[in-house]
Amino acid sequence: GGGCQLPAEWRPLSEGCRAELAAIIVYARVLALHPDPYGAYNYLPWQRDPPAGPQQGAGGLFYSAEIELLCDQAWGSMLEVPAGSRLNLTGLGYFSCHSHTVMQGYAYFFFLRMDENYILLPHGVNFQEAIFPDTQENRRMFASLFQFSNCSQAQHVLSFSSDWEIQEDNRLMCSSVQKALFEEEDRVKKLQQKVATLEKRNKQLRDRVKKVKRSLRQARKNTRHMEQMNRKLSEKLSSAGGQIPYINSLKQENSHGTYLKV
Repeated sequence: GGGCQLPAEWRPLSEGCRAELAAIIVYARVLALHPDPYGAYNYLPWQRDPPAGPQQGAGGLFYSAEIELLCDQAWGSMLEVPAGSRLNLTGLGYFSCHSHTVMQGYAYFFFLRMDENYILLPHGVNFQEAIFPDTQENRRMFASLFQFSNCSQAQHVLSFSSDWEIQEDNRLMCSSVQKALFEEEDRVKKLQQKVATLEKRNKQLRDRVKKVKRSLRQARKNTRHMEQMNRKLSEKLSSAGGQIPYINSLKQENSHGTYLKV
């Protein structure tokens, strides 16, 4: 439940404002869906450790999609591939706090981002929706905000006129929000790094404590063994000490008898 809570200062943003913050926006058709194994982007909160098999634990909840771009990506996007390109998109499925779902054969507008390994993932800007179905309303919204080019003739994304004044107003309104979001993302990233460092140090400390406890148990065991040895040695010395006067008297008698005989 804690993982599903939004930040205390969270406020919803319009699609136009979020579109300005999205790293990549594409208009594409889903060609095929493929089940995804358990991975860095596909797990539920209670699945901290990888399951036994590659498909165990996911239960068919996670999948990737092969998509084909119907237009060039939106202006300002970080992805430089032309219309007709085919890409693989992962991080789809039914998660505990959100869902990124698509259906084969349908077209969508995607907010995407690329991780450090060049893997494409949905970009849920401001913890909101990252995938939009191909509807007239969404076509109008995205055509007015972004200038798509080189679309196939079967598509009519550019049939809507752009209202540049509204677009410019949206940019001015989103600039402060954009700055705040980037600062928040940077703060969260730094906190995550600190948490990872602290977890690593905590693990090292736990390992050290285990070693100290193990050494302490061994030292106690050695101490008990030495005490037992000392006790046995003391008992032997005590029993040997009681026999010493008797041995001395025997030696004296034997020495005296020999003397008289001579």
